[in-house]
Amino acid sequence: MLWQEVEVDDSLEALLASLSLTPRGALQALGGGDIAAVYRLETNRGGVVIKHDAAARLAGEAEGLAALRDAGSGLVVPEVFGVAGDWLVMEALESAPRSVAGDTALGEGLRELHGHVGDAHGWPRDNACRRTPQANATLPDGRAFQRERRLLPLAVACHERGLMDATLRERIERLAHALEEWLPDTPASLVHGDLWSGNVLFTPRGPAIIDPAVYRHYAEVDLAMLTLFGSPGEAFFDAYWKGDAPADWPRREALFQLYPLLNHLLLFGGAYRGGVERMVERVERYQDL
Repeated sequence: MLWQEVEVDDSLEALLASLSLTPRGALQALGGGDIAAVYRLETNRGGVVIKHDAAARLAGEAEGLAALRDAGSGLVVPEVFGVAGDWLVMEALESAPRSVAGDTALGEGLRELHGHVGDAHGWPRDNACRRTPQANATLPDGRAFQRERRLLPLAVACHERGLMDATLRERIERLAHALEEWLPDTPASLVHGDLWSGNVLFTPRGPAIIDPAVYRHYAEVDLAMLTLFGSPGEAFFDAYWKGDAPADWPRREALFQLYPLLNHLLLFGGAYRGGVERMVERVERYQDL
């Protein structure tokens, strides 16, 4: 039986048929689907990945993958074959061992991706970072975007849910309102938006990036996410910076790790409050130097 114990509706079968994809086996659940239900299916056109989630989330993911592919960065981005309602079908990627050459290619590709810049920070469509809605209404100034679309909304949400006290919320608000004092405004780079290590794959074709929450903002948001839950390695940074890392990178790293930590606090609870506090302290410490 094709679907075994997986609950599906006629729309998935219709989508596969419209794409001329003939199943050759049963749906196989994939690990790591903590947000969407994710499956692999072998077909007449090779392996595909099938996601089942809210229609708006899948439409945003499909749009983001298309934007990353169109950037032509050299990074592998899975091709979306089709999306209909709460089903998305895309190319399956095969895995390969991580290597120094792969880390170098990841750094070079991400540098190329971030070279695609626009005039405004944000994105035409709101999307989501994991299960948190992500407002992307554009602003011309990156400091204002980071403050109004990222830090303040999540600080308010965490405080209202009792996940942080008023003192910590006020410290984040002071930090957010002081960005113009030290962070320069820059052209808005195309960013993946949720580039933790689990969204980087190493494949026989080179490093790949998946599950984006795309928008335009400071390029360092992707770098800070990579270092928050792992390390991309020295070869990656050598290829990315090419000896020209900004002098205030440690401060930017701390700032841009604050948003994903707030998001984790909101999603997963108090275990992440200490991380939020430490990151606020790091940014404050740089302010005092």
